[in-house]
Amino acid sequence: MPNPHGTFIWYELMTPDAAGAKAFYDAVVGWDIDATSAAPMGYRMIKRSDGGNAGGLLPLTDEMQSQGARPVWIGYIGVDDVDASVAAIEGDGGTVMMPAWDVEGIGRMAMVTDAQGAPFYLMKPTPPAGQENAESDVFSVDLPQHIRWNELSTSDPAAAVDLYTRHFGWRQDGEMDMGELGKYQFLYHGDVMIGAVMPKMPQMPVSMWSFYIGVDDIDRAHEAVKAGGGQVFMEPMEIPGGEFSLNGMDPQGAAFGLVGPRKA
Repeated sequence: MPNPHGTFIWYELMTPDAAGAKAFYDAVVGWDIDATSAAPMGYRMIKRSDGGNAGGLLPLTDEMQSQGARPVWIGYIGVDDVDASVAAIEGDGGTVMMPAWDVEGIGRMAMVTDAQGAPFYLMKPTPPAGQENAESDVFSVDLPQHIRWNELSTSDPAAAVDLYTRHFGWRQDGEMDMGELGKYQFLYHGDVMIGAVMPKMPQMPVSMWSFYIGVDDIDRAHEAVKAGGGQVFMEPMEIPGGEFSLNGMDPQGAAFGLVGPRKA
């Protein structure tokens, strides 16, 4: 059956240098991002080694950047009715950045922010002909080359939890005390833990979503980030369950996270 309402169904990298992003992420993650594209706006697929797609890459033109677009990873939340969801988010203090529109053969979508300013897309996809029950598999709790964790840093965690749980069928259950940094509150969609909400750190300019990409070996990926010209903000640290995560920025300026085992 199709993905339930409230599922993260797609992830997109917006970048001014598609070739540079391909070289970086192919080496760090093991992807094979399309080198060329015949799609509108030069859109490229981010391909996993298992043959599936991890998401897409949208090249940022000079015009887009002049209008405020910046390198970023952004998530798409699947909904049953895009227009109703847009109205609901706007009614709860969110902002409509791009009103709902249709893309033939792809679906209907809109870009919004929550009341604290964190942007994301809403989307009702059009399934391929003959595959009406097709599901997105870009998110996985444990597989490399998938997004494995969705983390919201926000100026108002309580309000954010209220909005996302009410509108997307999520639930907040359990937390980790980070001391002076506040509480790290876990989010579930159904029985699956999909991520967490945490207070925005003072150095972060705005509330935003961060996405952690699964890798096969955190130390190999760590070295590839540095060798590829990326920045590491937080060195690999152990997380519950025995794996490791790090935070960084790619050479084009998009922030990202990595998560995976330590093999050495």
